[in-house]
Amino acid sequence: MVVDCRTLPRVLAVIACLALVACQPEQPPAEEPPHKVEGTTIIFPAGSHKADDIRTRDLALRPAPLTRLNGRLAWNEDVTVRVYTPYGGRVERILVQPGATVKKGQPLAVIASPDFGQTQAEARRAAADHALAEKNLARLRELADNGVASRKDLQTAETDLARARTELERTERRLALHGGRREAVDQTYTLASPIAGIVVERNINPGQELRPDQNAPGAPPLFVVTDPTQLWAIIDAAERDLPRLQVGRAITVNTPAYRDEHFRARITAISDFLDPATRSVKVRASLNNTGRRLKADMFVTAEVESDHERVLLVPTKAVYFQEGKNYAFVLEGDGRYARREVQLDDVYGDEVEVIEGLNAGEKVVTQGALMLQQILKPRRVMK
Repeated sequence: MVVDCRTLPRVLAVIACLALVACQPEQPPAEEPPHKVEGTTIIFPAGSHKADDIRTRDLALRPAPLTRLNGRLAWNEDVTVRVYTPYGGRVERILVQPGATVKKGQPLAVIASPDFGQTQAEARRAAADHALAEKNLARLRELADNGVASRKDLQTAETDLARARTELERTERRLALHGGRREAVDQTYTLASPIAGIVVERNINPGQELRPDQNAPGAPPLFVVTDPTQLWAIIDAAERDLPRLQVGRAITVNTPAYRDEHFRARITAISDFLDPATRSVKVRASLNNTGRRLKADMFVTAEVESDHERVLLVPTKAVYFQEGKNYAFVLEGDGRYARREVQLDDVYGDEVEVIEGLNAGEKVVTQGALMLQQILKPRRVMK
């Protein structure tokens, strides 16, 4: 290798500098200032890098967030009727279909029924007995006026007429209840709607055999007639939600079908007992469904606003669970972090309500709580 005599001094100087640097001893890294542990309080000295990774947030009382409860929509039972058959028989004709608008007393189906024919025959028989009793009384009155009939016979005839009139009224009203007439024994009756509304359900087919014992609880009705512009929201509420729920209170109902819309409802009833299976209370609210966009059995979420209630909320990541208890760390001063046991209530998204253990105006640790807990964890004794 040929080195230019003019650059040789410069090369030698560089080599000397490198050799001098290589001979210098390595400087040890700066030691982390030690921290102290006093009970459940950790004290970091000034300049501690561990304390630099801890983040805190000031605590303040804030308006309580909305309480969200799950539920479903149902028919308003105040304007709903489930139609069953009072007689056994066979379906001859179905006069309405689901979605049809009906008036009060409008026929829904025609049923052929020997049992109803017996009711018609009873009405005819009662009419004949009544007519006969009237003629018998008129005859005895005429005889009594001429001194032929006794007073006792006349009173008996009057009693028979009153009894016949009562039986006639009973059978005629029973017949009229199901649209029958005593003039003809045709053994058919019409199943009529007791209210005006919309036919929303039909569980009947032509030629189907019907029995009165089909009216047992849980059996499907032949027809369901209701006013779908009025609905109920049946809501499941937990015990802790009861203080915020009162009859007459307005709530907001939301459904996944219309995510950007809110429907107003009003609480009309609160159950007096808890469901033993779910430990929830049934709450009923009425809402207007004039546009008929909401449907029965839709799943909904009810939002209940607080009554100007102010609560203490902290991020859920600021609280950790250990050995059956909840804890959080607060900054008590420069470098002093104390662990507190806290009592929690409702969870609202990424925040939780603290009802005991923390106070407004304090600083709660929101980042680094687990690191602080690791410092507090007692060291295992090596055997």
